[in-house]
Amino acid sequence: MNKILVTGSKGFIGKNLCLRLKEAKYEVLPIDIDNLNQLEGYIVKADFCIHLAGINRPLDPKEFYDGNANLTYRLIELIRKANKKLPIAFASSTQATLDNDYGKSKKMAEDYLLSFQKETGNPVYVYRFQNVFGKWCRPNYNSVVATFCYNIAHDLPIKVTDPSVTREFIYIDDICDTLVKLIESNGSGSESILSISPSYIKSIGEIADLIQSFKDSRTNLMLPCQGDEFVKKLYATYLSYLPEETGFAYPLNSHVDYRGSFTEFYRTDGYGQVSVNASKPGITKGNHYHHTKNEKFLVVKGTCSIKFRKIGDTKVYEYICSGDNLMVVDIPCGYTHSITNIGTEDSVTIMWASELFDPNKPDTIYEEV
Repeated sequence: MNKILVTGSKGFIGKNLCLRLKEAKYEVLPIDIDNLNQLEGYIVKADFCIHLAGINRPLDPKEFYDGNANLTYRLIELIRKANKKLPIAFASSTQATLDNDYGKSKKMAEDYLLSFQKETGNPVYVYRFQNVFGKWCRPNYNSVVATFCYNIAHDLPIKVTDPSVTREFIYIDDICDTLVKLIESNGSGSESILSISPSYIKSIGEIADLIQSFKDSRTNLMLPCQGDEFVKKLYATYLSYLPEETGFAYPLNSHVDYRGSFTEFYRTDGYGQVSVNASKPGITKGNHYHHTKNEKFLVVKGTCSIKFRKIGDTKVYEYICSGDNLMVVDIPCGYTHSITNIGTEDSVTIMWASELFDPNKPDTIYEEV
């Protein structure tokens, strides 16, 4: 299974899949509208066919049948002519069960393939895709996720007619994973009508709110929950729609004084926050303790002395940390602590705190080390 024929190679799914196949060291035989004349020659060479090509938004409904059903029939006839068995994975749609031209044309293509399988034993795998989302999907076309991501990232309005309406979504990388595994299995399998797992049932309102929260995270610094698989995939998708000229970078609010600066980097729901502390030579910060909040310090530039004293004791403990020898220092509860830049250049320390800073409940009590 070295040569993989991919129809619709320039489409959203096709671009992602072709890249993955090349990464996996397969030879890709790409077919799109501009090189359909190569289809017959590629069929002769191919070891596996991923049939993604199709029409979903034509000006004339007749194009549904030409681009979906008739193209599939042509593909089958060329495989017959080549007198070979060529495993085929076909990108159908859940709309194949609906009474509309798009759905009916996809169902016709499915029927052609399944009849071909029954007649010849040629392996066929029909995947009924739900709403697919991920990088490189065309916005303002037929994907609500792509449209919301693009518009919100570019400060354009979105339209939500009924936020309670739910849809089933699948992620582009899960499709690519599934198809690569199918190829690696040499097309062995017993079922013909298949679906992609996992899938996610979400309301349109929830999608819109999540994507808006991704945009807002640049100002409130709340990192989207990467422990939620859907949120992680949706956030990755949103980032791919940022405007390239100006959208990749954003400023942070630094608290600057004669000692240096302190800048919050990001905040999380349940996993604390990360900040960057910069100090001038000779400057000491801290001299306080916490009851429950704990921290981790990582000096990444310069040399610092981090000192501790247990509340109620007199013994002081010291750790010397340098950006030349990275070391994480835990800041336990019940120990007053300080950090001093003992070098000759500005120091930079990454600081993680176990909870978000709350000025009404700071859990920070001043006491000299």
